[in-house]
Amino acid sequence: MRRDIFQAIADPTRRSIIALIAVQAMTPNAIAENFDITRQAVSKHLRILSECDLLKQEQQGREIYYQLEIDKMKEIDQWLEQYRQIWESRFDQLDTYLAKLQKDKKQ
Repeated sequence: MRRDIFQAIADPTRRSIIALIAVQAMTPNAIAENFDITRQAVSKHLRILSECDLLKQEQQGREIYYQLEIDKMKEIDQWLEQYRQIWESRFDQLDTYLAKLQKDKKQ
């Protein structure tokens, strides 16, 4: 079953895992050391992130390393960009309005 990428990043633990892996590839055990949850719970989070293609696995000897899938993160950024433009426009309007109020107050 393919999961929704936004459902995956909605969970704070998964966002923390993404932040850890963004810095460097890590094994499941190394990831689990950063959380106060069971190794099985971390594995479940890793599975969900992998199902959304946010992580990729690389086998190095007997260890599996998880890495961030940058292209999928770009997909999230592109979706957010439309809202970023709206927010920036509204902030600009607010700045203009506040400057007008301040100017009117001085007169």
